[in-house]
Amino acid sequence: MFHKEGHKIILISFFLTSIIVIFSEQVSSFYIRNSLQIIVLIEFLLILQFFRNPKRNTKPDDSKVISCVDGKVVIVKKVFEKEYFKDERIQVSVFMSPLNVHVTRHPISGIVKFSKYHPGKYLVAWLPKSSELNERTTVVVNNETFGDIMFRQIAGALARRIVNYSKIGLDVVQGSDSGFIKFGSRVDLFLPLDTKVLVNVGDKIKGGVDVIAKK
Repeated sequence: MFHKEGHKIILISFFLTSIIVIFSEQVSSFYIRNSLQIIVLIEFLLILQFFRNPKRNTKPDDSKVISCVDGKVVIVKKVFEKEYFKDERIQVSVFMSPLNVHVTRHPISGIVKFSKYHPGKYLVAWLPKSSELNERTTVVVNNETFGDIMFRQIAGALARRIVNYSKIGLDVVQGSDSGFIKFGSRVDLFLPLDTKVLVNVGDKIKGGVDVIAKK
C-alpha cells in the first residue's frame, strides 16, 4: 500500500524505468546494459519503499500520546516554545531517514486549534536549529486530557515538500494521517511539563503505534 502523495511520482518513475530498461537492450555492451538496468530498478524500488504506507492499527486512547512518525528519537528535553505557547514545554524530536515511513500521524485525538506553514531553509534535520530555521508546519491539537499538544513537521536537507492535512477546526482522530514529508525530515512534539515521557534519545519508534508519553 502506497501513500497518495506518491502515486504520481511512482507512476512517472515506472514509465521512465520501463523506457530506460527497454531502450537499454539496444546497448551492445553487456556490462553497461546490465549496470544501467540494475541502477534504474534499484532507484524505482527505493521510491516504492519511501512512499509505502503500512496500515497501523491505532486504538485511540486519550491518556496517551503516540508517535507521529517512524524514526529515531534525537531530542528529549525541556525547552521554551516561543511560536504558540510562549512557555516551557517538553520537546520530543524524531528524525526520519529516507528509509523510514514518512507518513505523519496525529499524536492525539481532538480539535485542531492552530495550523501554520513556515517557509525556510533546508538544513540537515537533526540539527536543533532546524526546528526554527527550516521549512516547517506547526499544528496544535486540543485534547481533553492533555490540553494543547503541538507537533511540527520539519523539512530536511533532502526534503522539498511538506504536506499538511490538519486545518483549523478539524476534528482529528489519533493515528490518522496528518500529512507527509518527502525525502528525509524530522518531527518535533511539544508536551505539557507534567507529562510522563516514555521514550529516550536513541530509541527507534513507529508512528501510530508506539507511545511517546502519558498522563
